[in-house]
Amino acid sequence: MGRGGGCKVGADTGDDFVGDSGGRRRSSTSSDEASRTPYKPICGGEETGVDCFFREMFWKKHSRRGLQIEAPPIANPMDTSKLHIFLPDDILELCLVRLPLTSLMNARLVCKKWKNLTTSPRFLTMRWEGLYRTPWLFLFGTVRDGCCSGEIHAFDTCQDKWHKIDAEILKGRFMFSVQSVHDDDIYVVGGRSSLGQPGRLDWSSFKTHKGVMVFSPVTKSWRKVAAMRYARSMPVLGASEVGPDFYSAHQYHQERRFPRSKIGGVSDVYEDPHRLSLRRQYNEVPFMANRKSHSHSHSHKFMRQRSSNRLNPKCSKRFVLIAVGGLGPWDEPLDSGEIYDPLTNKWSEIQRLPVDFGAVSSGVVCNGIFYVYSEIDKLMGYDIEKGFWIGIQTSPFPPRVHEYCPKLVASNGRLFMLSVSWCEGDGRIGQRNKAVRKMWELDLVCLNWSEVSVHPDAPMDWNAVFVADRGQIYGIEMFKIFGQLLDFSTVCDVSDSGATSWRHVSRSHVGHELDSSSCVTKSLSVLHL
Repeated sequence: MGRGGGCKVGADTGDDFVGDSGGRRRSSTSSDEASRTPYKPICGGEETGVDCFFREMFWKKHSRRGLQIEAPPIANPMDTSKLHIFLPDDILELCLVRLPLTSLMNARLVCKKWKNLTTSPRFLTMRWEGLYRTPWLFLFGTVRDGCCSGEIHAFDTCQDKWHKIDAEILKGRFMFSVQSVHDDDIYVVGGRSSLGQPGRLDWSSFKTHKGVMVFSPVTKSWRKVAAMRYARSMPVLGASEVGPDFYSAHQYHQERRFPRSKIGGVSDVYEDPHRLSLRRQYNEVPFMANRKSHSHSHSHKFMRQRSSNRLNPKCSKRFVLIAVGGLGPWDEPLDSGEIYDPLTNKWSEIQRLPVDFGAVSSGVVCNGIFYVYSEIDKLMGYDIEKGFWIGIQTSPFPPRVHEYCPKLVASNGRLFMLSVSWCEGDGRIGQRNKAVRKMWELDLVCLNWSEVSVHPDAPMDWNAVFVADRGQIYGIEMFKIFGQLLDFSTVCDVSDSGATSWRHVSRSHVGHELDSSSCVTKSLSVLHL
């Protein structure tokens, strides 16, 4: 085959008919000599001159045809911004949806068409439903040079690289909590800001906020939603999926008032929370009321119909956000809680915690129950669908060092707790005890704690943060040693019920440019993007 697409006719054409870029034949003689002499056959004698003439005409014809279909040259071979003109939009969409998040962000800078295509609701839905997402860790609440930096540090677990995202809306705010919802958004709830020195970290004069902001990492956009009823800093957050009847059931339990006993102001349901008869009695109250009052049944049914019509009936499942505890404007611990419905964009108050429960230290949603743990080693669960608290009496809680508050995490319907305890020596004389961080799992049927694994790092950070998602538990610890702030990121695979082990996921550090106050103000969230 020749360069222009023509083929070689005859057996002995040789190398004399190799076409150049212009489609002209090359001969053994120079161009000047060829212009001065008449045409002579170059393939042999006179008897083969006619044959060579036809072969030459055949070559010129097919060379011109090849030049007509040849693609125009590209000035810069690395410039791929013009290649999409040959692809239909649906094919281009399937190519872009498979890009990693960092490559997708760079692809949006190519042209407006790519930007509009990758930010459309259709594209975001395709990416969310696909299998091309990877876990990302988002570190909030960092402090630099004594000021709340207003930056978000995002870590790509697959590429082992930290990225910095500017968030001017968070500049000057600290002690807030974050919670990921539905692998799409991150809610930033509550927090504080300095009154005397705006933008700086001030523990003496501050204002407590009740505002809520939502960050979408895929589009790098922020939006504000309805504010909470009460101002809180560092509230304990949780997100749960609820059914279509959530609004009516929660509205009923919100209007109901539990009787309080005279001793300690605690309801009877808290004194013995595992009495099934008492719990069954409260569950049967709506049915007893229906039998006694037909008008109440009619009004309740009308309320359910009105709520189902107002809330989209086609959407069978949706997510809600719950906030419990935290610190109030006067730095007092709060025992109240609120729940937020994104469809109605409203916060509604839920039943308060018992007076003797203590300050809430951590919490997580597992199987539709919002479990909270107090500083005095008490565990309770809030049934989000039914709208009431349930006291949980387990086997003796795992031993712990009281300076380190336990952290609750949940993954794949399993409830875990990470706590720091003293580990006795291995029998050697003079061997000193050391503190270790252990992970325990609660059997939700037998209510027994069992040790699962031991964290490999020494518990240097008393405010270590842990989050779980899709069978993985991620943790970040920060501590200052020898005048330098260090941070370690670890992960534990709990997707299998067998043996679990921790490993480090990051060789790069982000804490070298931060202040030691970040150990107290930091918060963590994880998303699959």
